[in-house]
Amino acid sequence: MEERAIIRQLQNGVNQKRVRDHNERLILSLLQRHGDLPGSEIARRTDLSAQTVSVILRKLEGDGLLIKGDPVKGKVGKPSVPMALNPKGVVSFGCKIGRRSSELFLTDLCGQVLYKSQLNYEIALPGTIFEFLETSYFEAISSVGPEIAARLCGIGIAAPFEIWKWGSTEGDTAAEFLSWKDISFEEEVTRFSNLPVYMLNDATSACWAEHVYGLGRGLQNYAYFFVSTFIGGGVVLNQAVYEGTRGNAGAFGPLRIGDKSGKTRQLLDVASIHLLESKLQSAGFDPRDLWKLPQDWSPFEDEVAVWIDAAAHAIAQACVSVCAVVDFEAVVLDGYCPANVKDRLVDRVRHYLPQEDSRGLILPEILTGQVGINARAIGAASVPVFSQYFLNSKAPLTD
Repeated sequence: MEERAIIRQLQNGVNQKRVRDHNERLILSLLQRHGDLPGSEIARRTDLSAQTVSVILRKLEGDGLLIKGDPVKGKVGKPSVPMALNPKGVVSFGCKIGRRSSELFLTDLCGQVLYKSQLNYEIALPGTIFEFLETSYFEAISSVGPEIAARLCGIGIAAPFEIWKWGSTEGDTAAEFLSWKDISFEEEVTRFSNLPVYMLNDATSACWAEHVYGLGRGLQNYAYFFVSTFIGGGVVLNQAVYEGTRGNAGAFGPLRIGDKSGKTRQLLDVASIHLLESKLQSAGFDPRDLWKLPQDWSPFEDEVAVWIDAAAHAIAQACVSVCAVVDFEAVVLDGYCPANVKDRLVDRVRHYLPQEDSRGLILPEILTGQVGINARAIGAASVPVFSQYFLNSKAPLTD
């Protein structure tokens, strides 16, 4: 099983040489979670000896993963020198393959985007997408220069689970879409890159982004919903992204919910943006305008308002269902939509949730995701870094 799929909490460090790699990951994870810390504080929080921490910090600094901050003067003794992650210490690619567009991002160790490229299309076909990825890959390397490119550690690819099956939902997908069934993403990427490839579900990838760079820093257990062409999700347990045995945990789209007419349907057939696309097309608008950047959905306010209400009603039911399985403290909601639309959607879910039959349950807090429309690509880029340099969990929340 890959490192990123292992569920474990950060544990206190140990001083044996044979587990030094674990201790390095522990310290890097601690700094990623809490920010700059001096060696003395790192030792206190990890239960490692001061000498062990000093040795590891020197090694990580020599490897280019850490940098020294400005000395902080105390009341007595020498000024403490905080250590921080070096943003350019490691860089990675993140690719999102979607039903309306694909993106390739190059991000640094702290999640800052160094390069991004996007391709829009009517239908996601392998030849078009992999040509785009190859072209963008070399453009990205050229744009950042050889010194940063030498720090590349991998390529994360976020794609829908069994992408070849989703076309039938839309009813007018070309037969070529089925060619995805015979595609090996790893083989296609190795045609132009020797970097390791990490595959993950697209909604799980968005959950990774929130877990690493968003609200996940302060939450223990939560469900995550990402609203796009089709709604999906992710699961975080004990401060670790849980991907499941087959990488499909948190596939909330197929959850059964009741619409306002009383008919039972899948969540993805009520709370997905493709429903809004259909409404716009019926009203004489071009649905492709939903995906243009920067996003502005104000010209479609009448259709958007109806869609928000229906989607929120369905998501509120889904929140009750998922909390009946796991006692989530929160549900985080994000999506490929304008920030003001996302805020309205969250507010409407909060409105409907208390109206649901929640006997025997403790209702979760409904929170607004912080990463936004780029979550899937940024999350994909974070996975190679976490797999190789961090533990798939956060440092303890207590000091």
